[in-house]
Amino acid sequence: MKRRIKTILIKTKRQVFSEMIGNNPSLFHGEGYDFSELREYQVGDDIRKIDWTITAKLQKPYVKLFHEERELNIVAACMAGGSLFFGTSRIKQEVVAEVAAIIGYSAVRNGDLFTGIIASDRVESMHRPTKRVFGVNRFVESVGDMQMLGKHADYISGPRNMFEHIKRKSLLFLIGDFLETPQLALLSRRHEVIAVIVRDRFEESPEPLGQVHLVDPESGNTLQTYFSDRSAKRYRAKVIENDKLLYKHLNKHRVKFIKIYTDEDPFAKMVKLFGRRS
Repeated sequence: MKRRIKTILIKTKRQVFSEMIGNNPSLFHGEGYDFSELREYQVGDDIRKIDWTITAKLQKPYVKLFHEERELNIVAACMAGGSLFFGTSRIKQEVVAEVAAIIGYSAVRNGDLFTGIIASDRVESMHRPTKRVFGVNRFVESVGDMQMLGKHADYISGPRNMFEHIKRKSLLFLIGDFLETPQLALLSRRHEVIAVIVRDRFEESPEPLGQVHLVDPESGNTLQTYFSDRSAKRYRAKVIENDKLLYKHLNKHRVKFIKIYTDEDPFAKMVKLFGRRS
């Protein structure tokens, strides 16, 4: 796993710092920008502040000036649980770590503060806010090194405990598989919350497997059963019902969300998400 995480860090750093240039939008857009005036572009100005509409009309580059630009506080909160230690293409834990890396590097690139949290039924760890690549690396490595088996991702007490720990208003990414409906009413009152749902296609739509020996990755309990076509259909129906309740809760509390499968490219999905957000 350590080697895989190192590969993820190298790949994701290159994507964020090299590929997100030119017309590609920044992932984060801050609040509290008080517009002051337009002035002609000067050497050294940030090209991201160029007003292209005015530039096209006047045939000279103009930039927008602001009275104040408040840095954002970006939080990546990973929900740790035994169910993350599963995947057909790759395990979900690895995808969660990659999503955290994308968010962390994007915060650093944007000059914003990044905080990493690992939570289960409690806050397992909370890394100090950082603007450095090294700080992001340490957090992502801790996500990859976390022993998931035997842990329970509690989407009720976990977010409640986060509320107590995160004092400053933040752009908060809650990353996990959301196999149970969360309670995000409290978090969403103080923060802008975005749910990143990481799933494996097989766990949503499994095939009949016949006689199987199942192990609960959180409790360790085992079960010998025959997983027939009928069993698979019942299971798929439960997943659909769970997700209906999940989406209803997220929409009620204005929590934006995105689903990333283990066989997809997290970076491409995240860029699309923020294209819609802006």
